[in-house]
Amino acid sequence: MNERELQILLARQRSYFASGKTRPFASRMHGLEVLKKAVKDYEKELAAALKKDLGKSSSESYMCETGLVLSELNWMMRHLKNLMREKTVATPLSQFAARSIISPSPYGNVLIMSPWNYPVLLTLNPLVDALAAGNTVILKPSAYAPASSQALKNLIEECFPSRHVAVVTGGRRENQALLKQRFDKIFFTGSQQAGREVLRHAAEHLTPVTLELGGKSPCIVDKSAKIGLAARRIVFGKYLNCGQTCVAPDYILCDERICGSLTAAIQKEIVRQFGANPLDSPVYGKIINAKHFHRILKLIDPDKLVCGGGYNEDTLRIAPTVLKDVTFDDAVMQEEIFGPVLPILTYRSLEEAITAIESRPHPLALYLFSEDPFIQKKVLSHCRFGGGCINDTVIHLATSAMPFGGVGESGMGGYHGETGFQEFCHTRSIVDKKTWMDLPIRYQPYSSLKNAMLKMFLN
Repeated sequence: MNERELQILLARQRSYFASGKTRPFASRMHGLEVLKKAVKDYEKELAAALKKDLGKSSSESYMCETGLVLSELNWMMRHLKNLMREKTVATPLSQFAARSIISPSPYGNVLIMSPWNYPVLLTLNPLVDALAAGNTVILKPSAYAPASSQALKNLIEECFPSRHVAVVTGGRRENQALLKQRFDKIFFTGSQQAGREVLRHAAEHLTPVTLELGGKSPCIVDKSAKIGLAARRIVFGKYLNCGQTCVAPDYILCDERICGSLTAAIQKEIVRQFGANPLDSPVYGKIINAKHFHRILKLIDPDKLVCGGGYNEDTLRIAPTVLKDVTFDDAVMQEEIFGPVLPILTYRSLEEAITAIESRPHPLALYLFSEDPFIQKKVLSHCRFGGGCINDTVIHLATSAMPFGGVGESGMGGYHGETGFQEFCHTRSIVDKKTWMDLPIRYQPYSSLKNAMLKMFLN
């Protein structure tokens, strides 16, 4: 789609939004119901596309993508009426007689740009929130996941007219053409580098932006942790989707006294979950493309290899890999790994670990394995991060009751549930002033009596 065609599409969406047809409760609910039915109908097609793009099993596709979309849809449909409702707030005595209300109003024309690692989840989840908020939407899925992009395009075109929701496929040329247009809201999920580019373009039109980025998410393991269970949950979170998860534990930072036992437990768990030869496992995914495959391989230092390191270039698979004796100066610690390589670093004191984390860009997620409430409280009170878990990994994003988003370099804004609805709305403040009386104290000319009354009201 060229730039002229995009302009025509966006003009149609602006006209449709201006007609008011996206705003009534019945219209929003209908859109969510239609989308829910389509996601269920397309479950097999979406799973097949995810298998082709990322090697995901049908179980993983449902657990981490389709099922979570349905969960967000169900939550939003249950709460939509209340979310749309105007809410009365307190009115200052100085504004008597009046009623003060806050009212959510849709932004209008929204652009959602999604990544390749969870192409279904990270396209449709923000779409659910944007539709619930009453917007029109242009979706731009990643060109790196072509099968998933085409399946999403087919699904959306079956559900919605393009004047309401449209899918634009393609690569960098289409991305650039979209970012040149004036939208009322941009929602982007992807890398920090691409996020900066989105933000630069949005600044040209002063467009509000939500950025869901990544970063090096640490996993602290305290000496009080239950080592076996910690290893099992770390291996699940790290090697899910072959490590291509924005909230995956990027590295372990563990007490040096338990490093040996934790490393052994992780090795055991890799075999338990993926078999003795993960490269042949039917439930283990693949790297998205050759570019990222070779990038990840360069991060593996053979001198620090504990297990894994094997790969198959034909299938773009890299075995679950663990590195030991890693420092923050190593190549693997200079960028977000976004692959199945797990470096293990150690600390001597908790203060040392906290300092190491806080001296670096704020991560999207932080995980802490500890049975000590004092340590749990100390880490949460001293470290800044988007979200996370105590004694688990990645599951914090799988609920509509909590917002998901980053902080600092890992993103801005959040979504899921009520936060997602609010992210695609502007909350208007409205004073409904009554006409049956009018206090004179705010009008000229001012007097000592009026000043005294003002001080009484405003203090």
